[in-house]
Amino acid sequence: MTETLAEAVAVARACTLCEANLPLGPRPVFRAQASARLLIISQAPGTKAHNTSIPFNDASGVRLRDWLGIDAAVFYDETRVAFLPMGFCYPGVLPRGGDKPPMPICAPTWHARIMPLLTQVRLTLLVGSHAQNFHLGRGLLTARVAGFRDHLPRFLPLPHPSWRTLAWERRNPWFTEELLPELRRRVAEAISVP
Repeated sequence: MTETLAEAVAVARACTLCEANLPLGPRPVFRAQASARLLIISQAPGTKAHNTSIPFNDASGVRLRDWLGIDAAVFYDETRVAFLPMGFCYPGVLPRGGDKPPMPICAPTWHARIMPLLTQVRLTLLVGSHAQNFHLGRGLLTARVAGFRDHLPRFLPLPHPSWRTLAWERRNPWFTEELLPELRRRVAEAISVP
């Protein structure tokens, strides 16, 4: 018997595979409805997302919504936008700051199981190097984002929208001049009601 999206989501929400390695315990933060047309794959939830179960519930979410040209109501409309991070749970902090990488078992376990059931997705955003390396193979983030047209129409790679990329964005003006207008156009097309 074929698994439904609702069944896969229910199993993923109850996941405890990494429980022993998660400082705040397992709390998968993702969203997946069959009608979603835009899929956002990022690194892993931060502490605010973990505490609220809302993806990108922080300043990086505000910045990402600005890049996409959509407001919070559309961004969090589960019938149009799905979120599948590389790690569904908050992984903890590195000794020198910044979040730890996503747990390595999460994406191989859940992406292969859930993504094929998201049959209405028109565009997948790969936010950050973890998502890009997993779905496109190893590579350099700047080169891959600069070559974003090579991955269309299925994928569009983006840097992570944290404050750490502000300097990167200044060094790469093509991101604002070329990529963002194309990103906004494609996101609008993807989430539009047919």
